Amino acid sequence: MPPSSVAAVAPARGDTNANRWWILVVIGFAQLMVVLDSTIVNIALPSAQHDLAFSDDVRQWVGTAYALAFGSLLLLGGRVADLFGRRPAFLVGLAGFALMSALGGAANGIELLIVARAGQGVFGALLAPAALSLLSTTFTDPAERGKAFGVFGAIAGGGAAIGLLLGGALTQYLDWRWCMFVNIVFAAVAFAGAVAMLRPLPRTGGRPKLDVPGTLTASAGLFALVQGVAHAEAEPWSAVSVWGFLAVGVALLTLFVYLQTTVEYPLLPMRVLFDRDRGGSFLSVFLRGIGMFPVLLFLTYYLQRDLGFAPITSGVAFLPMVATLMAGAAAASGVLSKFGSRALISLGMLIAAAALCWLSAIDTVSTYFSGVLFPLMVFGLGIGVSTAPAMSAATTGVRAGDAGVASATVHTAQQIGGSIGTALVSTLVANAVTTFTGGTAPVPGLAAEAAVHGYRVAFSWSAGFFAFGTVVCAVLLRPRARDASGRNRPQ
Repeated sequence: MPPSSVAAVAPARGDTNANRWWILVVIGFAQLMVVLDSTIVNIALPSAQHDLAFSDDVRQWVGTAYALAFGSLLLLGGRVADLFGRRPAFLVGLAGFALMSALGGAANGIELLIVARAGQGVFGALLAPAALSLLSTTFTDPAERGKAFGVFGAIAGGGAAIGLLLGGALTQYLDWRWCMFVNIVFAAVAFAGAVAMLRPLPRTGGRPKLDVPGTLTASAGLFALVQGVAHAEAEPWSAVSVWGFLAVGVALLTLFVYLQTTVEYPLLPMRVLFDRDRGGSFLSVFLRGIGMFPVLLFLTYYLQRDLGFAPITSGVAFLPMVATLMAGAAAASGVLSKFGSRALISLGMLIAAAALCWLSAIDTVSTYFSGVLFPLMVFGLGIGVSTAPAMSAATTGVRAGDAGVASATVHTAQQIGGSIGTALVSTLVANAVTTFTGGTAPVPGLAAEAAVHGYRVAFSWSAGFFAFGTVVCAVLLRPRARDASGRNRPQ
């Protein structure tokens, strides 16, 4: 194996310990921008549709365009960061994301808005893995690493809920376009900080070639997979546009895995996946995405449609979850080196499963305080406890030249998991509501009961995914913690 093409990025000057924490602030701004972008746009979408006068049948492409570009290009973005430097990838990703956000905010029609969203996905696929790999290579001390990943995990887990609050406020008090323009502020702060705080270390070896066959098969396979899942949200799984794309995606990704074992410079070296702890962590992130994203979606529906919350009020309603998520992430980061990833990931997913079982007890007379608040807080705690250890384990011990693609794999697992979870649970909820009403148009009272029944089904299935994740993590992950060098050590 040739030496790493690009070494880690070091602090630029002064007290390196202090600079590392400023680097965390810079990375945090970038990560928050990427994570909250999906939900902040969802909140703005009804106003954008009214302003730009586009039809319901093209509305879904505002979200789908981003998901397709982001999900299909993540592995390429991660490897580009490894080959050409994480600092340049980070800066280009920030600048491009800001430019596409400005284009979307200034859009005078649906076509330009969709192009801007796809552009955000392209640059997000470059930015997100660069940010996580910068974090992984900057914080190598086990104690500092745990704290840094605790902060990063809190942002990754709570960013979607923060997007609901920020999107509601901007849409209600300013204009939907500010849900796009606000990204320019985040990007400008992160860009200035990165220029000031980061410098690339000298190259330690020759630059490997980019794996073109692997890039084409992986990108096309992920594109087909996300496209099939996107169609499944509105069409039956038996539709050719659903299973056809899914079959093509699986076939291309199978070919991709085979190619990675035969080429000299693979896009995704199998050593990254086949490490037991990293593979288990990737799977835990995938299952967490399946379980978490439908909860945020259907709970938003419940708050706005059934409890009558305004967009900004529904965003505020998620703040207690964000608070407990941050507390859980902080607590997990403090004991990560002591208890290891397996115990904390399994515990967090078990807590989340229990919270969703509690949440699934809502009925038509439930209120926010009687049926939502406390299980939502417990759910946030579980997400916080599990997120930081999973991301840390997924990137600990990886070779410096593989840090970008390992980070990209984390984001890919979450993106694909979230897409599959949203589509699958949406189908289950639709079937449950149809069965509940007997397939006929319900009277108003029955319609409310049917809707709440659908939410209960969504929360119950998500609880099942988290429970399954608990078992998977307990079985796959080793009961040992790793230090920053990747050596296993007993607890």
